[in-house]
Amino acid sequence: MDRGNCSSINEFFLLGITDNPEMKMILFCIFLVVYLLNFLANLGMIILIQLDSQLHTPMYFFLSHLSFADLCYSTAVGPKMLVGLLAEKNMSISVVGCALQFFVFCIFTDTECLLLAVMAFDRYQAISNPLLYTVNMSSRTCFQLLAGVYLVGMTDALTHTTLTFRLCFCGSNEINHFFCDVPPLLLLSCSDTQVNELVIFTVFGFIELSTISGVLVSYCYIILSVLKMPSAEGRLKAFSTCTSHLTAVAIFQGTMLFMYFRPSSSYSLDQDKMTSVFYTLVIPMLNPLIYSLRNKDVKQALKKLKNKILS
Repeated sequence: MDRGNCSSINEFFLLGITDNPEMKMILFCIFLVVYLLNFLANLGMIILIQLDSQLHTPMYFFLSHLSFADLCYSTAVGPKMLVGLLAEKNMSISVVGCALQFFVFCIFTDTECLLLAVMAFDRYQAISNPLLYTVNMSSRTCFQLLAGVYLVGMTDALTHTTLTFRLCFCGSNEINHFFCDVPPLLLLSCSDTQVNELVIFTVFGFIELSTISGVLVSYCYIILSVLKMPSAEGRLKAFSTCTSHLTAVAIFQGTMLFMYFRPSSSYSLDQDKMTSVFYTLVIPMLNPLIYSLRNKDVKQALKKLKNKILS
C-alpha cells in the first residue's frame, strides 16, 4: 500500500484487560502487589549480588543481569497497565511511546531468553570442568557472552519495531491489549503484514530453538558428569545448584512457547491477555524468589546483610 494513502494516527488507545469497573479495582490491587514485589525482589537481588563479595562469580554475575532484564521489561509494561486499570477511559499512548514500550520490552525478553541459555552453559562448565572453570568462565568471557546477549536482543527489537511501525494504520487505533505488543498491532494495520509475520516466526523461532537446544545440550552433559561422581552427596549438591535454573527455564520458556506457538484455532484474546500478564509481571517476580529460596549462597548473603544492618 502507498504510504501516502495512510491516515495520520498520532496515538493509540489501550483497551486494557477488562472494562468492568469493579474487576478493574480488584485487578489493580492484585497487580500492584505483584509489581511491587517484582520490583523490590529484583532490585534487592541486584544490590545483594553487588554488595556480597562471595557472590562475585560468573553464576551470580549472569543472575544479576537476569534480575535487571526482569526489572526492565516488567517496568516497561507494569506501570502503564496499572494506570490504565485506574483510568475511567481507555489509556492513550502516543505512537512513539508505543514503539518505545515495545522496543524496551522486546530487548529484555530476548535478553532473558538468551541469558537462561548462557546460565545453563555456565553450570555445565562449573560441574563438568570444575578445575578449568575459572579459566573457561573468565571475566572477559563473561562480558563477551553478556555483550552478545544484549546485541542480539537489541538487533531483534530494532528489527521488529522498525517493521511494525512502518506499517499503515488507517483504521481503528484501539489496541485490544494492555501494552503495545506486535500481534494486536498487526491486527490494526491495513498494510500487508506477511513479511512481519514471517520475520516474527523465523527470528523468534530461531531464538527459542537455539536457546532451548543450548539448555538441553548443557544439561545432558551435566547429567552425564553428575552420574560419574563417586559420592551421592556430590551428586546431590551438583543437582541442587541446577534446580533453580531449570525451574526458571521451564516456567519462562513454557509460557513463551504457549504464547507464540499454539495453534491459531485455540487463540483467544482474553487468554492471550492473561498469559501476557503472567510473563510480564508474575514470572519476573518468581525468578528472584526461586533463586533465593533454593540457594544456600543467597540465603547466607541475606543473613550476613541482615546482621550487618541490625548490628
